Amino acid sequence: MEITGDIRDLAAGIAIGLGSLGPAIGIGILAAKAMESLGRNPEAAGLIQQNMILAIAFAEAIAIYALVVAILIKFV
Repeated sequence: MEITGDIRDLAAGIAIGLGSLGPAIGIGILAAKAMESLGRNPEAAGLIQQNMILAIAFAEAIAIYALVVAILIKFV
């Protein structure tokens, strides 16, 4: 059964839309908590920044996986 182009476009859009929603919320919460912890303990800025950047990279990887899935849906 062949899937038409319009349904593929819709499926790819839904995949990237929902797949990037979780990491976007996670990065927002992560940045808010990092700013809160910097306000409470400014001396730990280096360690907090290092851990925040690492966590953002992990969250962003999930969004990249969603992009790959959307590309696969669209073109394969």
